[in-house]
Amino acid sequence: MTTAIPTFTAGRLQRPDGAVIHYEVGGEGPPIVFAHGLGGNHLSWWQSAPAFAERHQVVSFSHRGFAPSTTPGGIPDPQLYAGDLAALLDHLSIPKAVIVGQSMGGWTCVETALATPDRVVGIVMACTSGSFDYDRFADPAVAAWRKDAPAAIARLAERGIHRAAGARMAEEQPGLHALYQAVDRLSLGLDKNEIGNRIRAMRKRGAEDAARISCPALFVIGEEDLLICPRGIELVAATLPDARTVRVPVSGHSVYFERATIFNACVERFLAEIGWQ
Repeated sequence: MTTAIPTFTAGRLQRPDGAVIHYEVGGEGPPIVFAHGLGGNHLSWWQSAPAFAERHQVVSFSHRGFAPSTTPGGIPDPQLYAGDLAALLDHLSIPKAVIVGQSMGGWTCVETALATPDRVVGIVMACTSGSFDYDRFADPAVAAWRKDAPAAIARLAERGIHRAAGARMAEEQPGLHALYQAVDRLSLGLDKNEIGNRIRAMRKRGAEDAARISCPALFVIGEEDLLICPRGIELVAATLPDARTVRVPVSGHSVYFERATIFNACVERFLAEIGWQ
């Protein structure tokens, strides 16, 4: 018997302030929600959403302001992301879910887990520490990364390489890199530098807040990440009550996109460990 391919339907959620959240949902089973990073939108999860929809209800969405979602004023306030996600869970009648967040999406994971812990079964932090500050550890490896990363990022820009994709993706998988750039361009006109400033301003949480993340957490780390310090992610993960880390070699800031098979397998193991199957 041939297995049916999971189908997805699109929807829009109107928020009280006028923002409109675009989402897509498909599959049946324990719910998983995918939250994208600064360089993406709901399409970023094209390699993960269909795979997990074979056994899960999968939700991908575009954060407010990221096409085709909208936001009043043109530049979204990242402090509203967690409320948007909680409202989306209500809209879809999902009582609890595992949340997977990449980079900026890690802020959504952390803030949702802190604001509505009863709604979050687990979090997957993909190349992100979210709103947790790793500079507070005064770690030499973090300091060295801070010193070297800006020049490396500048060299990427000179070559026309997307900073969140990285040189390895551009050189080894040029078609994938071109797709990454195309997804990013869908949010044409969105001031992502300002959004980056806003999420970095939220990076103030420490050990006291980490202790409040009672759900299991998986931190997936790209060893060549130039945007979020790999050692910093490890330091943050060690402060959570129930966290584990996975380092993915020969991969940059977008493991989920660059090494999707490996990333999906890491998430599958995590889901099995926490019984969310």
